[in-house]
Amino acid sequence: MTQGAPHTGFNTSRLLRTLAAMVAEPLAESKQPFAERLGQWLDFADALSLYAALNTPLQADNTVARSGPAASAREDLVRVREALSESITTDGILKPGKARVELPTPAPKASVEDAADFAPYHRYYAAHQRDMNAVIGPLRARVRAILSQCCPRLAQLAELDALMDQALAARERSLLATVPTLLGKRFETLFAAHQAAMPDAPAADDPQRWMQRGGWLAVFCKDMQAVLLAELALRLQPVAGLIAALDNEVTTQQ
Repeated sequence: MTQGAPHTGFNTSRLLRTLAAMVAEPLAESKQPFAERLGQWLDFADALSLYAALNTPLQADNTVARSGPAASAREDLVRVREALSESITTDGILKPGKARVELPTPAPKASVEDAADFAPYHRYYAAHQRDMNAVIGPLRARVRAILSQCCPRLAQLAELDALMDQALAARERSLLATVPTLLGKRFETLFAAHQAAMPDAPAADDPQRWMQRGGWLAVFCKDMQAVLLAELALRLQPVAGLIAALDNEVTTQQ
């Protein structure tokens, strides 16, 4: 990652901070209140569903939230986080091992033009995004199911999370789909700097050296890995928040 990353606010997500470290200018933070932005993202039906869930009176209930389900939820979160992190970091190239998605590298005797094509790296990133979608969605649903069986307060939280998940899913997909595009710009910037540093490029350029230590493509691949890990952390935040609420309820009732 480049040195001297631009400053971003403490309330900015790790994903945005990681992406901001790759661009020349700081990412502008929205000055619009979060509630207003959220209102723009929800359609009328979603807003009504959320209003109804928030204003449904909680029934009196002496149910005690048990620690067993909370521990099970935490174990599930750890397992999923570790499995997806391992899939991202074990790429078969920078970190040897059996890769679920193998990192693309320049083919032997590939021309500079062919080797500098970003498309394989876009597909690589998208494959990891599909893996995250396939695993984190069911995990979040399982944790909601645990909360819904614990007590009225947590059941309401689970309902609200399900509604928010459904209402914001399309926008989340749209926003995260832009991440590989931003990485493409980083790819192009690094390649241009590499070419500028070679007076006789492309004649003397050798794509097989790009993945050597300090090579521009090796630097890019490490950056891409950092962005994937940051996106993973972002996607897991709602699950971690649900589990934190469950832990808090268990602690309060003890």
